[in-house]
Order: sequence, then structure tokens, then C-alpha cells
Amino acid sequence: MTASPVADALAAFRASGSPWLALPFFADGKADAVAARVDARIAAGARVLPAPDRIFRALAETPLPAVRAVILGQDPYPTPGDANGLAFSYVGTGRLPASLKVILAEAGSDRTAGGDLTPWARQGVLLLNSALTVEAGKAGAHLRYGWSALTDDAVAAVSARPEPAVFLLWGAQARARAALIDADRHGVFESGHPSPLNRARDYPGSDPFGRANRWLAERGVRPIAWSLG
Repeated sequence: MTASPVADALAAFRASGSPWLALPFFADGKADAVAARVDARIAAGARVLPAPDRIFRALAETPLPAVRAVILGQDPYPTPGDANGLAFSYVGTGRLPASLKVILAEAGSDRTAGGDLTPWARQGVLLLNSALTVEAGKAGAHLRYGWSALTDDAVAAVSARPEPAVFLLWGAQARARAALIDADRHGVFESGHPSPLNRARDYPGSDPFGRANRWLAERGVRPIAWSLG
């Protein structure tokens, strides 16, 4: 591993020429500051997840012009090997995470198809976490490192486009970003978090995927194939 793996990943993403690079996060120095802070943790011995080449994967898989839907998560799974850079996406070898099981049940997906949500990302679903990195065994460790500015910028950028998109906001943290969205031009569907720890149980039965597809179809936008299997 290089001495500055996250800074190197950021440099590689910048070299890609992604449309997301126009976001203030990348233009005003915030990205460099966050990368330096995460690299400092790595230098101190922390195991940071996901692998550096997957940190910006949500943006790489779903360019800004391609976005049809936005799903916001919190941070990557803190178990090595589980996360692949996409919110809620699971590529580990153990049992599916509890929240993802609930999500896939709502999507009508066959659980035997696994939990890799790459097919969603490649259809224009931006699967973006509020923090793009985490430390092994320490969920939420990087939530205050400055990554949230990227999430805010990305939501605002999708909202600013004339093309319609749907925002699926699950849980208090995601729902707080509704204020960044022009609801006159875009679909905003809010509910509780899919976690089984959500005592309100206001995610199961909320039909986010069906509502999103109906909203898109009414505006002439191709619906999304949510089922993984």
C-alpha cells in the first residue's frame, strides 16, 4: 500500500474526468482535506474500508447525467470484505445484513441472488453513503471526517438538473437532506430506516421501489429493474 492510498484514489478519480468533479467538494479543497485525514488514520495503523480503488465507486458507476434515482446510506460495512463502495451493497460471504434483507424484500428480489447492488448503480441509481470510508470494526468512525459535504453537493447537483429523478430517503439522516431537493421537479419518497432496530417499522410496506417506478414512468423515464434475481 502506498503512503497516501486515499489521496492516490482521489487523484485517480480526478484523472477519470467524471462530471462529478464539478462539485464544490472536489473544487474547493474539501476532498483533499478528507483524504489527508483518512490517510493519517491509515498511517496510524487503522484498517480503512473499502479498498482505496472502491472509495469513489458510487460516483464512478453512476455519472451525474445518468442518475435516475438516489439512495443514501450512512457508511460502508465495517467488516473487511463486505463493502464495495455502494451504499447498502454487500459482497461478503456471510449472511446478508439485516437492513439489506428488508430492502431486498421490498424490492421483490430473490435473496439467493446475493446483495451486490451494482446492477442498480449501472441503471442510474446513485448509491451514496454519507461517509465513503469506515474503519474495520468501528461503524460510523468517519461520519464526522467531512465526507458529508460530498453527499450534500451530490444531492444538490442532481436536484439542479432539469431531468427528473427520484430520491429515496430512508431514516432521519437521509430525510434531513430533503431540504436540498426541488420537490417540484423531482420525486421525493421518505420513510423510516429499513433497519430492524427501527421500532416504528415504517419502512416495510412503504413500497419505495414501486412508487419510484410509477413516478418515473409518468414522466417518460424508463423504470428501474429493482429485482436482483
